[in-house]
Amino acid sequence: MPNCPKCDSEYPYEDGPSYICPECVFEWPINQEEEDCLIVKDSVGNILSDGDSVTVIKDLKVKGSSSVVKVGTKIKNIRLVDSPDNHNIDCKVEGVGAIKITPKYVKKA
Repeated sequence: MPNCPKCDSEYPYEDGPSYICPECVFEWPINQEEEDCLIVKDSVGNILSDGDSVTVIKDLKVKGSSSVVKVGTKIKNIRLVDSPDNHNIDCKVEGVGAIKITPKYVKKA
């Protein structure tokens, strides 16, 4: 039995065509292959998903610009992408524009 992809609980159970997690009540299909599922964790180990809001935990210099994303900046509606350079969060930051961020520099809000 796989762990819950949302809260990493080891107690999900099978119910018809789905797995259900009793701890976070997350439900996902049994026939979903794990290779198709991109799991991205923030700096404290929370699993992120598309549409989440995150908070920046370190000042980030924007490559190719003199702009800086300050600590505490809240970023809404993130999008997760598979990236070879580990910049798995694609988002828009107010005042800076569209950027990609490494998940270890954010915390789920």
